[in-house]
Amino acid sequence: MGGAGPSIPVVIMGLGHIGRAIGRAALGRHGLVVVGAVDRDPALAGRPLGEVLDAPAPDVRVSAELGQAIAGHPTGAVLHATGSRLDQVLPEIQAIVRAGWHVVSTCEELAFPALDHGDEAKALDALCEQHGVAVVGTGVNPGFALDRLPALLAQTVGEVRHVHAVRVVDVSSRRSGLQRKVGVGLTPEAFDAAADRGEIGHVGLAHSAALVAESCLGLEEYEVDEELEPLVAEEGDPGPPRVEAGQVAGVHQTARVFAEEREVVRLEVVLALGAERPRDEITIDAEAHLHLTVEGGLPGDLATAHAVVNAVPAVMERHGLLTVLDLPAGR
Repeated sequence: MGGAGPSIPVVIMGLGHIGRAIGRAALGRHGLVVVGAVDRDPALAGRPLGEVLDAPAPDVRVSAELGQAIAGHPTGAVLHATGSRLDQVLPEIQAIVRAGWHVVSTCEELAFPALDHGDEAKALDALCEQHGVAVVGTGVNPGFALDRLPALLAQTVGEVRHVHAVRVVDVSSRRSGLQRKVGVGLTPEAFDAAADRGEIGHVGLAHSAALVAESCLGLEEYEVDEELEPLVAEEGDPGPPRVEAGQVAGVHQTARVFAEEREVVRLEVVLALGAERPRDEITIDAEAHLHLTVEGGLPGDLATAHAVVNAVPAVMERHGLLTVLDLPAGR
């Protein structure tokens, strides 16, 4: 039996709430060694990483530029957590790939960029192949709860007729950034305006739906429809955060896939203050009917952090632009 291989160098890029969770998870993951950290916030530049993460860490200081963080290491993996929209983060990812480093990102649209960024996805895949590295987007959602987990369950049944998956999250105890993202405290009119600007809602639900359509039903031709509606408080809640009756307490978002004018996939996300019965629930309509419920739901930010760091060893063995379905089911 062979011994363990050398540790994989990793750099944390983006030290917001999720990035810090990823950093702490990476510090505890056997086989990884944190060699650098990058953040654009001038207040973080030069600070010891352990101080930023509030955890014991190697003698690493936060850099303002990628080149400083990866200096002295020919390759490794950048654990990337700087944004949800592909057009915002693509230049960063391209720079990492050109430097010869692999990327595991929390960018939600990177979960299946072929859905709405086909040309950019093809170009990024070619760039990865040119430099011999891989890029993948992952997390708890997208990345597991509403796409990879249904795909795994579908391996145990025959022809799938329909997939329905629901994720319900009580955001009362979650970070303020997530509460703002789902419109908590807005009027319904302000919610609608923010939704029109793309500022409200869960990014990546349509991408998860497309992954399910292709992996569970084997579809190549389909349409994805997405709806977003505010959940308005009937009574005031002193919080925190405080919400008055008539203000938005959260969001109900649905992505549906249609093939030959028939709904074949329905994914729903409820993110709201005091949401009833938090859970992840999957129903697969097939010859062998399956129904799985994770009561309480997967643990949000923590699950995302571990999904990122646990993907690193498999990503290091691959080339190209990947989805989570290209990775092995085990760690």
